[in-house]
This record gives sequence, C-alpha cells and structure tokens, in this order.
Amino acid sequence: MALTTEQVAHVAHLARLRLAPEELETMRAQLSAILDHFEMLQELDVRDVPPTAQVTDMLNMLREDALRPSLTPEQALQNAPDQQDGMFRVRALFDE
Repeated sequence: MALTTEQVAHVAHLARLRLAPEELETMRAQLSAILDHFEMLQELDVRDVPPTAQVTDMLNMLREDALRPSLTPEQALQNAPDQQDGMFRVRALFDE
C-alpha cells in the first residue's frame, strides 16, 4: 500500500513531529513497506487459530510467598543521612 507524502505529512502532524522533506520521503517508503507486510498478513486464513495472548507454552515462574527475616527499623535507618521519628527524612519535592 503506497502512501503519499501528504498522508505521511498528515500523520507526522498528528504525532507532533517535524520532518524535513527528505525525512518525509524516507518515512513514506518505510511506512508503505510496513503496510505491505500487514496486507500480506490479511491474506492468511486464521479461522481455525484460537485467540491467544502468548504464542509459547511458557508460564510465569513465581516463587512461593514466604516470610523471611527483614531489617529492624534501626538497621534500616543506621546509614540514613537524615531521619526523624523513626523515618527517613527527605527534602520536599513540592512546595505547598
């Protein structure tokens, strides 16, 4: 599907992209090639292919949740450059 330079310029405008004339031509050729690939995919018969979110049989490998020892508040704060009332103290990011 061959796109026109005007179509590519319109898409670039919608995407808030400023493209030089030579970039428009490069994008026109590349986007046209991508659309050609999609046209080829449209020709495939996928009626018997079930919808899927993942094409491999891999599963997420998650560990079991288990309680483990953690730092005490004192240990967590021992290297803190600034602390107050058992908490880390950091510089304010927003003015009120």
